Amino acid sequence: MIVRKHLLTLACALGLGACSSTPTHYYTLIAPAIQAPATTAQAPFQFEMQPVLMAVQVDQPPLVVRQGDGSLAILENERWGAPLGDEFHDALTGELERRFGSRDLAGLPKQNDEPVLSVRTDVRRFESVLDHYAMIDVVWNLSLRNSGTKRQSLTCSSVIRQPAGVGMESLVLAHQKAVSRLADAIAKTANEWARQPTSRCPS
Repeated sequence: MIVRKHLLTLACALGLGACSSTPTHYYTLIAPAIQAPATTAQAPFQFEMQPVLMAVQVDQPPLVVRQGDGSLAILENERWGAPLGDEFHDALTGELERRFGSRDLAGLPKQNDEPVLSVRTDVRRFESVLDHYAMIDVVWNLSLRNSGTKRQSLTCSSVIRQPAGVGMESLVLAHQKAVSRLADAIAKTANEWARQPTSRCPS
């Protein structure tokens, strides 16, 4: 009887602990499609998105935020839906697909008579400051190849700081907007550069 009471007490304690534990929240960098700008014309190339290089300090499912003393806090109960590098890749790919008016053809057959634009990104910094701002520092490379011509390459960089409101949801939304602004810069540069090779990176 005493053993049974102890087991019952333990079960109740475990149950209460489970109920009182902090819930886990999941977020994504992929913005709703309804927020995407309309594409006026299809880009003059086929498009393929290469894997994203992400700063190792933040490339994990839990959100990593910078604190006032310069330290980093890993929030185990606030998590990305996938490792951050994958989230960034998928979010930027979707934004570029809408701006280019074509699908990402990475790993898929290409039309031989159309040039192919490859986009590669290296996220040097992905900074999150709760209740203040989201910031990304990205080096991006455009590579254009066409049958019978020499491959062309253009490397640019963007530092984008997006104000964030109060709360984790506002911080994630700020990062979504930062990715959208990056897609604007890449798409505008790529379209101009493909039509006029003397074009350069945005200032």
